[in-house]
Amino acid sequence: MLPTKTTAALLAGAFALTAGVAEARDQIQIAGSSTVLPYASIVAEAFGENFDFPTPVVESGGSGAGRKKLCEGVGENTIDIANSSSRIKQSDIDLCASNGVAEIQEVRIG
Repeated sequence: MLPTKTTAALLAGAFALTAGVAEARDQIQIAGSSTVLPYASIVAEAFGENFDFPTPVVESGGSGAGRKKLCEGVGENTIDIANSSSRIKQSDIDLCASNGVAEIQEVRIG
């Protein structure tokens, strides 16, 4: 397992990469796994405290629901990051591709 500081830095970097996309609405939007929610919330708060961007909005709903929301498309009405306690499925990748979500980066934590 990665040390917490390293993991937090990786997630903060992922948040920073999405900041340009989320700029139209001023906040990064994250949804997905209820298992990951407590950790993602802590990292989001740290991001808001340490970078010149608003704290990301983190919502729960389940891994599958988060992946589905991510694959709805690109733009200010869609989420930027999906939290998932399971790996992305080929059906998710196919759904994303059909909606113009082409650059998916899966990051394993732990």
